[in-house]
Amino acid sequence: MDWSVVRRLWEKWASNYVGSLGQPLKAAVLINYDPTGPSRLVSTIAEQEGIKADPIEISQFLGFVKRNKLQMESFFIGPNQYLVTSIHESWFCSRCLNTSTQAGEGAIVMQTSAFLLVGLYEGSIGSASRAMVAVDQLSGQLSRRNL
Repeated sequence: MDWSVVRRLWEKWASNYVGSLGQPLKAAVLINYDPTGPSRLVSTIAEQEGIKADPIEISQFLGFVKRNKLQMESFFIGPNQYLVTSIHESWFCSRCLNTSTQAGEGAIVMQTSAFLLVGLYEGSIGSASRAMVAVDQLSGQLSRRNL
């Protein structure tokens, strides 16, 4: 895997879509993840923006994904607990159960062949749509490079 390519894609993408007021995502995390790889292959946080993700917390999130009981369990990212609201072939959406914002918060998780991309957003339907476009943008770029 060419990490310099991944880093360049991430930096360009994150500067356009993550963190600033008016951007579709408040935070994002890129986790290297290969469910078909050997068990000794440990998933790690490859990149993150707008959040300081804890490796133990991410490990618990990966356990949630691997168990594949998406609609039967909830998961945590940071202090927030999320419940999956829709599942698709290579991605799922979720809403925050303990948000402090009036419009709510959500997460979009997309899987490529080598990564899980988690995009966190604030707001409701319109915000979710903009967040989906943003997450899909990076996911598509990684997929075109077989990453």
